[in-house]
Amino acid sequence: MPFSGKQAAPLVCVFLLLASMLQGQQLPEAAPPAPALYQRTYDRLLKAIDAIPIFDNHGHPGFSNDPNVDAMTSPPEASTAFRLRADNPELIAASKALFQYPYNDNSPQHLQWLAKKKAELREEQKGYLYFDTILDRLNIEQAVANRVELGPYLSPKRFLWVFFVDSLLFPFNNQEIIARNSDLAVNVPLQEKKLHNELSQEGLRQLPATFDDYLQFATHLLEDNKRRGGVGIKFEIAYFRSLHFDDPPKQIAEGIYAKYRSGGTPSATEYKDFQDYLFRYLIGEAGRLHLPVQIHTAVGIGDYYSVSQGTALQLENVLRDPRYNSTTFVLLHGGYPFQQQAIWLTTRSNVYLDSSLMELYLYPADLKNVLRDWLLLFPEKVVFGSDAFPFSEAVGAEESYWIAVRSARTALAAALTEMILNHEITEQQAMTFAHGYLHDNAAKLYKK
Repeated sequence: MPFSGKQAAPLVCVFLLLASMLQGQQLPEAAPPAPALYQRTYDRLLKAIDAIPIFDNHGHPGFSNDPNVDAMTSPPEASTAFRLRADNPELIAASKALFQYPYNDNSPQHLQWLAKKKAELREEQKGYLYFDTILDRLNIEQAVANRVELGPYLSPKRFLWVFFVDSLLFPFNNQEIIARNSDLAVNVPLQEKKLHNELSQEGLRQLPATFDDYLQFATHLLEDNKRRGGVGIKFEIAYFRSLHFDDPPKQIAEGIYAKYRSGGTPSATEYKDFQDYLFRYLIGEAGRLHLPVQIHTAVGIGDYYSVSQGTALQLENVLRDPRYNSTTFVLLHGGYPFQQQAIWLTTRSNVYLDSSLMELYLYPADLKNVLRDWLLLFPEKVVFGSDAFPFSEAVGAEESYWIAVRSARTALAAALTEMILNHEITEQQAMTFAHGYLHDNAAKLYKK
């Protein structure tokens, strides 16, 4: 309905008053800054950002022949993003920086030189020295290691162990799950083997007789791994099923355990109910033990990974459940490619996003936009993660650390430069954001 003259007059007065109040103040600008000013600001910020020691929230450090690097493996013929292929020209710069690579190409013959050079360094830099040296060159103070075991060549002072717990969700006959697709056929048996080893670790030869005993076994495993240096737990469960966990009563899970503990194959509905209950039990115990919970919440490798079922948004009913107020959740990979939606999950005080994987998939020009969106919303809830992994001899954990760190530092400098020149934040606030993202936010999670 159009305004009458009497209605419009007060609005005009309000607009004039606001204009007078804002006169002389600078508002955020949409126009791009002058190139020279942008470059000077960017160079200054990047130099300061390069000096910030990194606390890496998530990675899989190790050698390619180490079976404890991950609780899963890449299915045969899995697709690989371009930046992680041996013919990515960035890898030449990584190899030169880390190993004095003398060539300007990455031909198969020259990659043999690189493999030999790494082997020689491992022999020279025995014990913790090899990977400590990699961290030193990249100014990484500490790094979280998502591994089955920390390993004898990773220093517990530099690498903090976060251990996998998915195996606890697969105690029954899994033949029906294995038959669903080739990805599960590869990785479910690894969970079965891991559960067998965990039972042995806790002095058991078979599944406990009752469901309460099984829950007690799960609790003892978490407590034991914490005593052994574990600082958090990790779920890769999105590779196996949806991240939506319902809330079945204990009696249902107890009945399923009693029915299938000694044999038989649960239906898909029964197995889901059991896993839903146990997942919630484990995150509750993690909260009690002050172990942050890391969850894979993004795209995944393999032909059958469900992007829609593995998104962080599937977890919202769990994350917003007040029963888990004491549990800290870290959503790995920021829910990519739904990172713009996932940031709103961090309105919960106990939920954080990490940027791992994105530094390996996205080039800095695109990562810049992700960091800009996140930091201008909830800067204290965002953490750096490398997702370093020994993908191959050419793209080992060493090179993937290098790509992730360089991507993050340059993208962060670009994002903060843009914010400053748009008058959205001050330079002092920019450096607070930078320290938080690269170090402080994650360091607080694991040092409580």
